[in-house]
Amino acid sequence: MGLGLCLIVVIACFTGGSTAPDVMFGRITSPGFPNSYPNNDQRIWNLTVPQGYIIQLYFTHFDLELSYLCEYDYVKIISKGKDVATLCGRQSTDTEEAPGNQRYYSIDNAMTIIFRSDYSNEKRVIGFEAFYAAQDVDECQTHLDEDTICDHYCHNHLGGYYCSCRLGFSLHSNKKTCTV
Repeated sequence: MGLGLCLIVVIACFTGGSTAPDVMFGRITSPGFPNSYPNNDQRIWNLTVPQGYIIQLYFTHFDLELSYLCEYDYVKIISKGKDVATLCGRQSTDTEEAPGNQRYYSIDNAMTIIFRSDYSNEKRVIGFEAFYAAQDVDECQTHLDEDTICDHYCHNHLGGYYCSCRLGFSLHSNKKTCTV
């Protein structure tokens, strides 16, 4: 019994006491990859990283059935309720987009990826392999065009930021405004 308790304590120390740590990176593939994916299939991946980060997604392999405006088989990337991209084929054409070497970014800390295949593939298509990773948001740079996020100085750090003031000023309780 004592050994079990010690093991739990050791695991808690190494995992930070969390039973479900935030996933900061990963890999997703179409069903059956690297073999052909099945007909009439749909998969949804809901990716989430901690606040203060966005998600970067890129494909290392992409081979889906090509169709006009990607209406048959596709991968759709959604963030904050907006379509980031709808992808199909192997290479981009006038009306369809394939990822190539492009990277896709979430608007906030969440991204949904939807894979859909229709009832038939006329040619052998393998599917896709993609990798994602959390990327720190530089809040100080993000808000340059808007009202300043901090009155005097903005300091970015992994997962967030903090404000500070010039000599002779004090930081207000809102942690953004400097007062004399």
